[in-house]
Amino acid sequence: MSIFVDEKNKVLVQGATGHQGVFHIAEMLGFGTKVVAGVTPGKAGQEVHKVPIFDNVQEGVDETGADTSLILVPARFAKDAVFETLDAGVKTVVVITENIPFHDAMEFVHYAKYKDAILIGPNCPGIASPGKTKIGILPGSIFKQGNVGVASRSGTLTYEIVNSLTEKGIGQSTCVGLGGDPIIGTTFIDSLKEFEKDKDTKAIVLVGEIGGTAEEDAAEFITEHINKPVFAFIAGRTAPPGKRMGHAGAIIARGKGTAASKIKAFEKAEVKLAKFPTDIADLVEQHI
Repeated sequence: MSIFVDEKNKVLVQGATGHQGVFHIAEMLGFGTKVVAGVTPGKAGQEVHKVPIFDNVQEGVDETGADTSLILVPARFAKDAVFETLDAGVKTVVVITENIPFHDAMEFVHYAKYKDAILIGPNCPGIASPGKTKIGILPGSIFKQGNVGVASRSGTLTYEIVNSLTEKGIGQSTCVGLGGDPIIGTTFIDSLKEFEKDKDTKAIVLVGEIGGTAEEDAAEFITEHINKPVFAFIAGRTAPPGKRMGHAGAIIARGKGTAASKIKAFEKAEVKLAKFPTDIADLVEQHI
């Protein structure tokens, strides 16, 4: 099994004829993803790697049965793109776009919940389940099919940690790139719930960073609800006090959000912590 997505997902790409769309459609097809449609207004009738292009999402859904959307449009169009795909009945939405205005994200994350849809992102690399599907911009070459679930706030660290697992011969069940913005759809807790239920996931890796309270909240949830072994890495441990990090999600307030606070919370939850990203693979190898 896998969580949130599998080989049955039929993917529609919004922003399909742009440079990123063309490149990542090819990469997803090469991974085995069922990319069935693309959307770029005014480009209907064209094809990208034999994937038909439509003027709008509803036409793409009606013609191909697409049930999943990958958002690759510029930030100023992202909110409208998400609303359009949700109104077309799409139930899984992956938003890669970064620099989306805070209030736009608030609106479409809330709307996705109202529509009972899964929304991953924004500002994320997407989701991959080796041997099944990849929806997003994650490099396919780093993955190996296996039984370790990964959920991460950091795109680059996701790649490094997954690659180190693979080099150790440790495969992954599903890797979820959550995104680093303050407002996101799918959270650590959402991922933990699904990994705990997934019979093919035997261990869980969380990749966090300073700012926000997502890791502290996850630690509380682990203590109460998770029976599988959990491993974690926190980025930003050496950040000087008051130092701004690279994105809006890295905000520290009222004693929470610091590396020390997150580490303390995970230690209390008996999560095994790595000091360096590549140490995760060694910890997992020792304990599973």
